[in-house]
Amino acid sequence: MTEDRGTNEAELIVTDSRTTQVGEFDVRRALPTRGRRTVGPWCFIDHMGPATFSPDKSFDIAPHPHLGLQTVTWLFDGEILHRDSLGSEQLIRPGQMNLMTSGEGIAHSEENPGVTSGALHGVQLWVALPSATRHGPSAFEHHESLPKFDMPNAEATVLVGTVGNAVSRARHDSEAVGVELKLKRGQHVVPLDRTFEYAMVVTSGDVGLDDTHVTPGHLAYLGRGRDEVRLTTSEDAVAMLLGGVPFDETIMMWWNFVARTQDEISAAYESWAKGDERFGRVASTLARIEVGPPPWFRSNR
Repeated sequence: MTEDRGTNEAELIVTDSRTTQVGEFDVRRALPTRGRRTVGPWCFIDHMGPATFSPDKSFDIAPHPHLGLQTVTWLFDGEILHRDSLGSEQLIRPGQMNLMTSGEGIAHSEENPGVTSGALHGVQLWVALPSATRHGPSAFEHHESLPKFDMPNAEATVLVGTVGNAVSRARHDSEAVGVELKLKRGQHVVPLDRTFEYAMVVTSGDVGLDDTHVTPGHLAYLGRGRDEVRLTTSEDAVAMLLGGVPFDETIMMWWNFVARTQDEISAAYESWAKGDERFGRVASTLARIEVGPPPWFRSNR
């Protein structure tokens, strides 16, 4: 896939998300998309819900592996129980963040926390790890509270990175920022770093940006070179603003793996298929997810 890296100038390109299924739920996948693999180091944006679950429709995502990335889980409504092969077991609620670093390999599950009905709405984001740390150890962080920066008529929470005087304690291995914007009716100005490229995903409501209306199901790419972005809302809205220094490494993504070569992905697939110790074990009652080989894989390796 040829990627449009944009220019050093501010721009606005709006692309459609595609609908895919995670477990028994449909999600809107805003990134990667045709022509764009990353925004800064962010390489994956799934907007899940809003949806309701029941005994007949479960959110449970059984144990599965990750390689070469960080997962960032952020909820607007509902709860999810995280378990991983490090032994972590952590309930996440709205306003809290789970951040898992895979390094050379980790497995985790995301499960219904024992309730039989309710709502679920949130995002899961992936960050591609740079070569300097992608072969390092796995890790997990839970942040019960995160810093906010002042905006008139809005609430802005910094998940990752720095905005103004608000500095998140969450680990980030590349220069990056992730912000939740809860916008009331009116006009809003968000400060930006002109060396970063940015994108915005609206998760509820309608946000005006450069005379364009952005709604759920789209990604608005803002380019680089902006000192600020001006937003307009006629009703309450929520958006995720993501950015960072353009990622200067070419990545290859397949299933839950972010790597640089087919051989790296093939080796990770073999480890998962064989059930060796690379990805460890998750203390879950759910049977782990199995998957067929990547299309280039040869069984006589």
